[in-house]
Amino acid sequence: MNTAYWIVAGLLALFYLYSGTLKAVRSRDQLRPMMAWVDRVPLPALRALGAVEILGAIGLVLPPLTGIMPSLAMAAAIGFVLLQAGAIAVHVSGGDRRVGLNIGLLVAAAATVWPATAL
Repeated sequence: MNTAYWIVAGLLALFYLYSGTLKAVRSRDQLRPMMAWVDRVPLPALRALGAVEILGAIGLVLPPLTGIMPSLAMAAAIGFVLLQAGAIAVHVSGGDRRVGLNIGLLVAAAATVWPATAL
């Protein structure tokens, strides 16, 4: 179970570190081809979302790796489940039905919640 956690959590952390960094540093024009919804969100909220994704990625990996407050990994995983539930709602409310990636990320984050409690 520990190996499965590290594989899934590591992949999630890489994804969210990349995605969060893009949201934190790129302009709307640069993000628009990848994320059509960026025009519906205020820029400070977009930057905050990027920061949350970066911190969540760190929270999935660093606490269990160092042994310092490993329960934060579970909080990060739950946070990503809630984040993807909100992302699906944003996509659907904007008329975008392409939520396959969001559902996959939600399932992956949910799969890391229980193993994170055993770390």
